[in-house]
Amino acid sequence: MARPLTPLLSVERIAKSALALVDHSGEFTIPGLAAKLGVRPSSLYNHVSGRAEIVELMRGLASDHIHLPHHGSDWYATVTEICRQYHNSYARHPRLIPLLTAYPVSHPATTRMYNLLAEVLTDAGFDPVEVLKAITTLDSFVLGSALDVAAPEVVWTPGDQAGPALAAALATPPPSTQQRSDEAFDYGLRIVMNGLAQQLDAIQRRTAHH
Repeated sequence: MARPLTPLLSVERIAKSALALVDHSGEFTIPGLAAKLGVRPSSLYNHVSGRAEIVELMRGLASDHIHLPHHGSDWYATVTEICRQYHNSYARHPRLIPLLTAYPVSHPATTRMYNLLAEVLTDAGFDPVEVLKAITTLDSFVLGSALDVAAPEVVWTPGDQAGPALAAALATPPPSTQQRSDEAFDYGLRIVMNGLAQQLDAIQRRTAHH
């Protein structure tokens, strides 16, 4: 019997199939993934070590869409662009995000992004403690905003429990889910970045006084 021209399984095929399952239902199992690929679960372990590696491979697939900017002199613009790329990439797979938060980051494509963020923030004047705080804050905001893409069209249905202020806000013309998510991301990113700029200004003033 002739051997197939291409292998039945590969790391890339396993990762893409797992991501398709997550995009559809928000989860995957080893038996379910094996069934989708038409193989026994044990066959997967010839290519991957287990669930944690598959999740990290899916992180890599999402991160492959991130087009990192050059490390320019304008830290604010560079960090803003990184966040936009990061958000747009993961917004393609919002149901993947809850899985990612349960595992440490190790994929090279994602690490490159964090390296660039750390370098840009350090060169701007943030110390290592502040850099970690800034990256953690940006991470939380970007991933939360990307997850919002998967939210239902009507997010809040408080009915008679809504107070006057909330009722007035909910009565404003409703944008589409995508428009609401995009506008909220832009709004929040400006707030976070302006906060970082104020923090850097305070750091520089303290440094100048010493």
